[in-house]
Amino acid sequence: MEPRSGVRHASSRNNGGVSTGRNIHAVIFDLGGVLMLNGRPTDVAQRYPDADPEVVTRALMGVYGEDSDHPWHRLERGEISMAQYQRDVRALLTEAGITPAPSQRPPGQAGSPFRFEPNEHMIALVRDLRRSGLRTAMLTNNVRELRTAWWSVSEWPRLFDDIVDSHEVGMRKPNPEIYRLSASRIGVVPEASVFLDDVLTNVQAADRVGMTGVHVEGAGESAIRRVRDLVGLQHA
Repeated sequence: MEPRSGVRHASSRNNGGVSTGRNIHAVIFDLGGVLMLNGRPTDVAQRYPDADPEVVTRALMGVYGEDSDHPWHRLERGEISMAQYQRDVRALLTEAGITPAPSQRPPGQAGSPFRFEPNEHMIALVRDLRRSGLRTAMLTNNVRELRTAWWSVSEWPRLFDDIVDSHEVGMRKPNPEIYRLSASRIGVVPEASVFLDDVLTNVQAADRVGMTGVHVEGAGESAIRRVRDLVGLQHA
């Protein structure tokens, strides 16, 4: 997945369509909740429908906008295995007054009820961006054991010039260095990049390193429109 040549310069625009004078060379996408319709941090609470979703999410994933030693954060940084995470998180669930559910196999494996659902409208945007000459990349907080679950969903190597998976690089969003790494690996500076994520704190972290952050909500219709405005693409 080598960076492509011949990238055009697109003048950035704000929500009103007014040029900001910024040249956009690349658009970087999160996976869960952006390229996928599911896979958001809040989706994990669905395993405990009778408990407070915020309490469940905090126990299972910590404060997602922080980069801490919570087992989930360590798992996404590739420091521990899924099996170790499942052992560690049982104590956190118990402390929160939640009876731990039986261990499940990772999504995509036999016996797991979870399946990733591609966001075809977002994937169509990626294809349009590439046809226009812009570079594209994926930057995902993810887990080694989940790779097989999402890798087969689409033709990712054909859609992206590079993919940064947190467990492979030992960093996770919102660490500023992972944003800089993603931009550098496709040969652009952060200021020439647009970044999409469904987690607001991750978008804000991208803004702080100089990227143009776009928050994806729901199926991402407004985010897709904004990206098209930012890079000067016609609306589909």
